[in-house]
Amino acid sequence: MMLRRSLFLVLSLLLANSYFGKPLDAGDQVKMALAKQKFLGGQVVEALNIYKEVLTKNPKDATVLHHVGECHFTLRDYDKALETFLKAKENGDIKYQSQYYLGRVYQLKGKYDEALTELQAYKSKATAKESEEQDADVYIDQCNTAKTLIAAPLEVKIENMGPEINSKYDDQSPAISADGMRLVFNTRRPETTNAPVDVEGDGKFFQDIYYSDFDTVAKKWKTADGVPGSINTDAHDACTSISADGKQIYIYKNDLKDPQSRGGDVYVSKIVSGKWRTPENLAKPINTSYWEGGACISPDGKKIFFTSERPGGSGSSDIWMAERISKREWGKPVNLGTDINTPFDEVGLFLAPDGKTLFFCSNGKGSMGDYDIFKTVFENGKWSKPVNLGYPINSEKRDGPFVVSADAQTGYFASNRDGGLGESDIYMVDLSNYAVLEKDGKVKSNNGLSILKGTVRDGYEGYGLAEVDVEFTDEAGAKVGSTATNENGEYFITLKGGMKYTITAKKKGFKDAVEVVELKLGAKETYSLVKDVMLKK
Repeated sequence: MMLRRSLFLVLSLLLANSYFGKPLDAGDQVKMALAKQKFLGGQVVEALNIYKEVLTKNPKDATVLHHVGECHFTLRDYDKALETFLKAKENGDIKYQSQYYLGRVYQLKGKYDEALTELQAYKSKATAKESEEQDADVYIDQCNTAKTLIAAPLEVKIENMGPEINSKYDDQSPAISADGMRLVFNTRRPETTNAPVDVEGDGKFFQDIYYSDFDTVAKKWKTADGVPGSINTDAHDACTSISADGKQIYIYKNDLKDPQSRGGDVYVSKIVSGKWRTPENLAKPINTSYWEGGACISPDGKKIFFTSERPGGSGSSDIWMAERISKREWGKPVNLGTDINTPFDEVGLFLAPDGKTLFFCSNGKGSMGDYDIFKTVFENGKWSKPVNLGYPINSEKRDGPFVVSADAQTGYFASNRDGGLGESDIYMVDLSNYAVLEKDGKVKSNNGLSILKGTVRDGYEGYGLAEVDVEFTDEAGAKVGSTATNENGEYFITLKGGMKYTITAKKKGFKDAVEVVELKLGAKETYSLVKDVMLKK
């Protein structure tokens, strides 16, 4: 063991001083080796502080500057990273490793021509293996994709949601109910003056889940607040989606103090009497000993989509899907395949209220630089080739996840683009001229959905009946959807507005109930119709 440690120290010293410049003194060499160990162990802030100590004595040493820039880059402080790498370039014969980082920083700052110059210079000097390991071709492809998308911008209006929703801290992962009335998201703002921080991570406040309801009188979002109930803890709590009916929140938890969530698992919390219950672990086969990063459920409640790093995927984080077997059981998960998943990360899922358009984020080929928003549509038994949602919804920054209300008129997404109130903000996008749920993106006369919901009750006792099968057919008699009632007897579905539908409710021991309704289409907001159904024996 001691021999291994000695060899590692020697290797670290070589790595720390292998680029350029005269050797550092013995004390600084030891610090450089220690900083390298910290960096490789994920303790980037500690590594940066040690490198800065060495830099104080050696302000023009290009090697030290390179490592300081590497830390800033890893911590996503791209302004300081660029400044540091440029100083390294000024103070030495900059090597191709720094050119790679310079190219990446320029890319993430939207300077694509400069990025291409540095990345191509790096690729010309690096070995084929180095270039492949650093994904140089992927980033060059992303720069070219960005230039193409910027040249053909979408006809959309994007607006920061302001201080009612956003803060000077990191605000992320918006999720919205199908009616567009409730927004939940994650924030790293402190709840109290003595709020705990993640000392073992990045030193920032722990993440909590906040919500805001839309004020239909004032026509604006109310000031966000912590979700009431038992969702938020002293550790990281992150929502990844809200069900279409707004009554279930799917949550990602990774708490080292909690054996159930250690490593990253998906949980679900349900609302009861206005408060959210303690989240329940979804267990196998959704959760495994590998990392599961979040989930969303289809509007009819029959399918769940989630991200996982389990074996059998295409890369790091892949999208998987499972079908419901019973109230608490899911079938064997299926990977969505290589047309959707890449060797890179696929995260941030949202299945639109139409039940067939899946939005997700990826940092692989086809993005503009960091995570971009993509969409794929389930048609004829398979998922279509994902397409980039386009500029300026996507940018050179980290964009997504993306959600849209049932009427498809307004979307919401997170981004750390310039001009926000904090590190990352929630943005609202006007989609009235961009039919995001249409394959070609062109606005149709009727491109939105309406909501049909209600409670199936016992015709004699009056209480809601759970697990009632509810089917919906159009005027031609074609089945257009189905769902089942929850534990309170409630059903919820999104359908095309401006049409008549027949509702058929079935449960063993009761006579079938049939109701005919006219589901209108809202002109400016999602139309919602409540229709209760009575079952009699």
